[in-house]
This record gives sequence, C-alpha cells and structure tokens, in this order.
Amino acid sequence: MSTSGQCICGAVRFEVQGALRDVLLCHCTECRRWAGHVWAATAALVEDVEFTEDRGLRWIDSPDSAHDARRGFCGECGSSLFWQAPGRERISIAPGCLDEPTGIRTIGQIWVASAGDYYDLDERVPSHEREAD
Repeated sequence: MSTSGQCICGAVRFEVQGALRDVLLCHCTECRRWAGHVWAATAALVEDVEFTEDRGLRWIDSPDSAHDARRGFCGECGSSLFWQAPGRERISIAPGCLDEPTGIRTIGQIWVASAGDYYDLDERVPSHEREAD
C-alpha cells in the first residue's frame, strides 16, 4: 500500500509505503492551538515514511511536558503536518494533507475533557478521556 501527501505549497512532500492507522481526533489544548481546532491524525511507521521534498520541513518541540513530542510543519506555507513522540515507532500525520483516496476513517477521539467550549463532541465517534488504547 502506498499513500502520498504534501503541504499546501508543495515544499514538503512524502510517501508512506505501508498501512495507515485510522484517524483519531485530539481535543487537547495544545493540539487545538496547533491545528486551529481539533487535531486529526492518522499514523504510520516512521520507517515507512519517505520525504520526496523536505525543503520546507521544520520541527518544533512541544512546550507542554505532559505531551513530550515534536511537531512537523512547512516553514514556507505553515501547514501543520506531523506529530511525533520520542522513542515511538509511529509518526502521526494530518490526514487532510494526504492524496485521496486514503482508505481511512475516523475511529475515535481523545482528551475529550479538554474540548473547546465552542463546539460539541461528535457522539457518533467513540470518546476517551486520555489516549486511546
């Protein structure tokens, strides 16, 4: 299975040679600030992700010690693209940057107690107080 994706301007392009996890929605404050709303993420094995263009790729460390991670974005257009915790074998990828068809679907939402006060949770999607199992 091969999937490709990119930022808005194309300064970051990548291919995933392997399976993608279905999508989780994260409602934590940090993710909402990162994405401008809920952070939606699929994931792949780090070793399955190959960058075909990375001139715009930049990383920032998360300031919140409870969510020790780094976030990847395009330094040219600002697209929020990746989330990666140290030592994990998977990297989270924003599904909106993937070329269709993706073959994935939304299966859960995490950190629901931190959801913004300006929206209601989708009751059709299973909820978890913290990270999904």
